[in-house]
Amino acid sequence: MSFVITDPDKRMAEIADKVENGQRLSLEDGLFLYESNDLLTIGQLANKVNTRMNGNKVYFVQNMSLYFTNVCEEHCAFCHFRRDEGEEGSYTLTPSQMLEYVAENYHPEIREFHISQGHNPHLPFEYYVDCIRQLKQAYPDVTIKAHTAAEIEFFSRISGLSFRDVLKTLMDAGLSTLPGGGAEILTERYRSKMKVEKASSEEWLDVHRSAHQLGMKTHATMLYGSIETMEERIRHMILLRELQDETGGFLVFIPNSIQPASKNAGLKRRVPAFDELKTIAISRLMLDNFPHIKAYFINIGTKLTQLSFTFGASDAHGTIIKEKISHAAGALSPEGLTRDELVWLINGAGRTPVERDTFYNEIKVY
Repeated sequence: MSFVITDPDKRMAEIADKVENGQRLSLEDGLFLYESNDLLTIGQLANKVNTRMNGNKVYFVQNMSLYFTNVCEEHCAFCHFRRDEGEEGSYTLTPSQMLEYVAENYHPEIREFHISQGHNPHLPFEYYVDCIRQLKQAYPDVTIKAHTAAEIEFFSRISGLSFRDVLKTLMDAGLSTLPGGGAEILTERYRSKMKVEKASSEEWLDVHRSAHQLGMKTHATMLYGSIETMEERIRHMILLRELQDETGGFLVFIPNSIQPASKNAGLKRRVPAFDELKTIAISRLMLDNFPHIKAYFINIGTKLTQLSFTFGASDAHGTIIKEKISHAAGALSPEGLTRDELVWLINGAGRTPVERDTFYNEIKVY
């Protein structure tokens, strides 16, 4: 879809009027914003919406990322984390081995384990359930955020259970929320071109719908900066917005810019900072029913994350400890940040740092 902009100033003024009056933006509005180079006005509008929703606060959580296995049956074109069984660098940890790793890095203020991993077809569903169960038994006060919608679809296939029954089984073991990964771009053209052989767009949405119906709050992402069109980005946001209208179950939207295959890749291989800030701002404007937009410092770096707090972002993610997936694809950011570094980052943008739990309950205002 494209259209001729006869008077861009007038068109931007019309969108600003919608924002001022709390009116929902359309597909055409989103496309106009992507075609506009008036980044500061777009950022100001997003900042207005975010301030209306969250005041001056920017949230973060003390969390730890965990990866039980990198063996995966999928071959997504953008992924450099996955390995085949037996390939050099492949691994699968037992629950006991993971507990040893956690014990080495854990401190009492960690409130969330964020688990991402491959779709390992050589393991039964019970392995994944047992990993959650043993982790929760060892750390009952830590929230477990684990298994993307694509993983839930994979578990459904290997177990013969419905999405709902897979989710209920994992919830009984200790799962509290789903991360937003596996969404990538929710169009079948993109998924075909990028060899996204895992859950379809509709299956991804159905998993989150099922989770919301079970009372679970979840997260949503978008992986942008490769072959998708601007219209596909906006349609992705609208699909999420429509599901949020239906269920109200999403906590936050995380736009993730794609990473190159190598840390030494040239600048032309990376998503421009201009596009990253614009996408955060447009996300805030389009997703009017999402409480938060996250600036993921792992993908966009700490300095751009700091800027994003005036472009509509209200969440700085968390401490992470040691991120692996984006860094396997060439991310240049730190693998994690300390609480003090996150507080400094947020304060440096003139915002109020708020330590939260997974569900945005406030722990401490700095």
